[in-house]
Amino acid sequence: MAALRTGLGTSLAAARVRSLRGCRPPPAPGCTSAAAMEPAPRWLAGLRFDNRALRALPVEAPPPGPEGAPPEPRPVRGACFVRVRPAPLRQPRLVALSEPALALLGLGAPPAGAGAGAGAGDAREAEAEAEAALFFSGNALLPGSEPAAHCYCGHQFGQFAGQLGDGAAMYLGEVCTAAGERWELQLKGAGPTPFSRQADGRKVLRSSIREFLCSEAMFHLGISTTRAGACVTSQSMVVRDVFYDGNPKREPCAVVLRIAPTFLRFGSFEIFKSTDEHTGRAGPSVGRNDIRVQMLDYVIGTFYPEIQAAHVGDSVQRNAAFFREVTRRTARMVAEWQCVGFCHGVLNTDNMSVMGLTIDYGPFGFLDRYDSDHVCNASDNAGRYAYNKQPEVCKWNLQKLAEALEPELPLALAEAILAEDYDAEFRRHYLYKMRRKLGLVRAACEEDAALVAQLLETMQQTGADFTNTFYLLSSFPVEAGSLSLADFLTALTTQCASLEELRLAFRPQMDPRQLSMMLMLAQSNPQLLALIGTQANVTKELERMEQQSRLEQLSPAELLSRNRSQWADWLQGYRARLEKDREGVGDAAAWQAERVRVMRATNPKYILRNYIAQEAIAAAENGDFSEVRRVLKLLEAPYCMEGEATEALEAAQPEGTSGAAGRRRSYSSKPPLWAAELCVT
Repeated sequence: MAALRTGLGTSLAAARVRSLRGCRPPPAPGCTSAAAMEPAPRWLAGLRFDNRALRALPVEAPPPGPEGAPPEPRPVRGACFVRVRPAPLRQPRLVALSEPALALLGLGAPPAGAGAGAGAGDAREAEAEAEAALFFSGNALLPGSEPAAHCYCGHQFGQFAGQLGDGAAMYLGEVCTAAGERWELQLKGAGPTPFSRQADGRKVLRSSIREFLCSEAMFHLGISTTRAGACVTSQSMVVRDVFYDGNPKREPCAVVLRIAPTFLRFGSFEIFKSTDEHTGRAGPSVGRNDIRVQMLDYVIGTFYPEIQAAHVGDSVQRNAAFFREVTRRTARMVAEWQCVGFCHGVLNTDNMSVMGLTIDYGPFGFLDRYDSDHVCNASDNAGRYAYNKQPEVCKWNLQKLAEALEPELPLALAEAILAEDYDAEFRRHYLYKMRRKLGLVRAACEEDAALVAQLLETMQQTGADFTNTFYLLSSFPVEAGSLSLADFLTALTTQCASLEELRLAFRPQMDPRQLSMMLMLAQSNPQLLALIGTQANVTKELERMEQQSRLEQLSPAELLSRNRSQWADWLQGYRARLEKDREGVGDAAAWQAERVRVMRATNPKYILRNYIAQEAIAAAENGDFSEVRRVLKLLEAPYCMEGEATEALEAAQPEGTSGAAGRRRSYSSKPPLWAAELCVT
């Protein structure tokens, strides 16, 4: 394990916590909730906890019962937290650490061992990994930590679900650093809590690796996100029905150490919701406006101190300014998602951060073949959280947050803020990012939005790879009549979907008998079809069948010719826009260099494609964590620039370790055909 960096320079994360200056570590690390005989940390001994959230917000008094008994599922009324204790795992083992994430906590290199000489470095590394596995699994508690589970509610797939809460995650406490920053630590998968309902509070290695890698990938892409410091697996096993098809299997339990300024979310304010007219459910703290006031005071005072300072004595205007800032941050966040092709998958209100962070990585996915209707979550049958619906859904979720803040923020005022700020902020940031992705480095033009829309339509029609197409555009020959244009078109069309890929993508999804029955129902009782929510599915299925029929009549040569023609048309307009951008520039070479620099800094070469994650998971489930660690390092440098080490890392790959025979495909290449069969729920 390499020495951990002590700072992140101008990192996005540091910018996020500028408002948290003044956090002071407590003088002593004692904690009454930790067992008296907890082992003493060495490498992690410097972490100092100051658990402000548990002082500022109500914590449930533990109900009577035998000490050490597992928590019983129950409504948690009149409280934001309930004290819990992680359940031990059998033989925890470290999968990987994220050095940049742990550096946020001020962690340096592991402590030196007692001896020196041959093997001392390896021994210290093993000791540090064992310590990380012990404390980051929850098998031992760090001095000063106070495990608790947070109570929240949420609208799931558009319906109010009532109390949810941390059913598999535990707040450990808040680490204060010498730089005055405050970071909340969470263990995800550490065992049952009162919010686990009928589940076991565990996460499996498969989903834990995905969350660990994606949290860090998103940060290095420059997108606001929670972080992941460690992933720990174990010999403990649970049974999971992965695809909900009646074929359960045993999987190893794992824990992810998550790091953020706070994990409070929109749903944190929904615990006060009265009985929902559609679901009949209510929050556990209906009528407790005093707690809502406490939460607003805590959140704004701690994480938005500039807003608190600007509105002393006027809580309504303070709360309005807070809601406006959350609205803008959320709009910018989802604009960033759209620009890298990220699909969250479960955009419920309980998965939306009050700090505008990407939070709770479950059935996420990055676009491979561009499809604006792409649904990454196989459980989302209606496509509520499709890629192109994410901006609309985030706005809907902000509406629910506005409702949850009333009466401390009048709903009419919140709705006016939402209408005034959200769409405008999203469009502004989205076009700003898209212009940079296209290398338009000078003045903006009104036609830029149309140029972007036409590009996406061309990608849709040709089945182009989202990431690789944008990356290739930085090498587009700007000069008209350039001899390299034909070569560029050839390179571009290799990123388009093949006939085989398209036939696989548009294969029918419904059983023919089911489709026939739905079509009959559409004629005889369309109201019932709309009520059961399958009308959109039937329409999509008919579109797939029509597309499949057209593909059957198409030859590979005809497809290639069609793709080249469509791209040539768009590139003609793109070249004209680039020439307009270059007008009046004295040094054309400098303009070109700046264009390429901006594009290479905005269009990633490496993203966490599902198949890359799956190969790392498959290796880890067989006890080999090297691929997880290799992919993590690759994702720390997604914007490949001249002289960076990512190519060297790829060149060092072992032979024959991928799903295909021979040398592993490049991490930046289009996914293999089998990747289209991967199902994430």
